[in-house]
Amino acid sequence: MPESFFLVSKEYPELAVDEVVTLVKMYDRFAKIKTISNLVIIQSTTPWEKIASRATFVKTAGQLLRKMSNVFFDEKNYSLLFGAKSFMCKAINLSDKPIDIPEIERSLGSMVSTFCNAKVSLEDPDVVIYLIFTEEENFFGFSTRFEPPKRPEKLTKFHHELDWKLTRAMINLAKINDEETVCDPFCGTGSTLLEAQSMGIKSVGIDFDAKMCKITQDNLKANGFHCEVFNQSYDYMTQIKDKYDGIVTDLPYGTASKVSEPPKKIMKKFISQIPKKAKFAIMCKKGLDDGIKLNLTKKYEIYRHKSLTRMILVK
Repeated sequence: MPESFFLVSKEYPELAVDEVVTLVKMYDRFAKIKTISNLVIIQSTTPWEKIASRATFVKTAGQLLRKMSNVFFDEKNYSLLFGAKSFMCKAINLSDKPIDIPEIERSLGSMVSTFCNAKVSLEDPDVVIYLIFTEEENFFGFSTRFEPPKRPEKLTKFHHELDWKLTRAMINLAKINDEETVCDPFCGTGSTLLEAQSMGIKSVGIDFDAKMCKITQDNLKANGFHCEVFNQSYDYMTQIKDKYDGIVTDLPYGTASKVSEPPKKIMKKFISQIPKKAKFAIMCKKGLDDGIKLNLTKKYEIYRHKSLTRMILVK
């Protein structure tokens, strides 16, 4: 069975690894997964490009050819370069061992050049050859040129809105698949709706502020997207529960929020009204979930500054 590798960001290491694992399991529940530090090794029939196109915190991804004990390159492996006009060799050291990365990359590049007509390109190669060193074992792999989907742009946005990276990660952690629809009951300027649409996922939004609904619609239109946006209170989600499969949202809090109810009260009411079968990923201020019974699959802390830590609650 094919093996792929995903090197994820260390910005939110646990969340980043879980995002990849969640996507892999969503597409192939029989996939085998191994994690070494921030390296995720997947044995699955799902192409690595499909995971990489959705996973927010993947820095590098590709196909594994085999484990290795020494640096090598033989006839069986250089066949991947047939038809490639350019290549680059990249060594990644995830171990504590001292490894001369530049020398390894130069040596492997020289070796590859003797087997094929492809030329070295450090800017935009057709193929990147990877040597990955870890404490446990070392790996040999490659990736072909891969263009991630274009991200949406906003005509109007606010400084306090949900970070786009975390928005995408939350959609993935909530296991919203390609045929499903996500709902954001506090859609604001449309971050969740825009990111979902750019990932090929349908979306629906709710916001009690008519101005925000208009901004969301304008932002969607600017990117060629269309979805329903209801100018209603968040509890309207119970009336349209047949329109969506999961919820991804950032609960309002603090002075930036225009809601009249205290955040703790909103949290309690909101949780009580989520449809039982709905999957969700909810961001809220740390402490708002205290005393509320939730059957969560995972919980993450997102540190912002000394007076604010946010939580992502996933079911």
